[in-house]
Amino acid sequence: MPTLKRYRLLALLAWGLSLSCAAEEFASEDTQSLDGQVQEIKSDVLGIAAELDNLEERLLYPSGTQLALFVAFEEGQDVEIDAIAVAIDGQPATHHIYSFRELEALQKGGVQRIYTGNVPTGEHELSISVSGTHDDGEDFSVSENVRFDKGVAPKALGITLAGPGLGGSGIRVGDW
Repeated sequence: MPTLKRYRLLALLAWGLSLSCAAEEFASEDTQSLDGQVQEIKSDVLGIAAELDNLEERLLYPSGTQLALFVAFEEGQDVEIDAIAVAIDGQPATHHIYSFRELEALQKGGVQRIYTGNVPTGEHELSISVSGTHDDGEDFSVSENVRFDKGVAPKALGITLAGPGLGGSGIRVGDW
């Protein structure tokens, strides 16, 4: 009789173990399908966010009035600038104080979009002020006023900075 109880107990344990394995397998499949659904939803949300960003930019900066300003260094120049300020038609548009990393990126050929905004069609004046430090440690400040025409299409202007003393103010502005 004790052997029969053992067999029953073993059978009961085996049956319980098989149920446990089946439940784990079922839970594993559910978890995998749930992970897949979560990833799919995440992908959809990121796609919607990108579309909303694009729509927001088109609404805030319609192509007929959009102006973008970019800053770059003239090739081969190790200009040490601290800050730049830009005004459009006498109204402050933007300013930026450069960190060491940003300055290093510009010196290596990087380009910074410093401003995106709305400007009506017609003629405008761009005022740029740059402050920095010469190689000898002496501070400098230069300014340049440039007139530009804004047509119906979006306008992109590049501000190229060179070391002062290389002719003019060291600031050149042109279509980008």
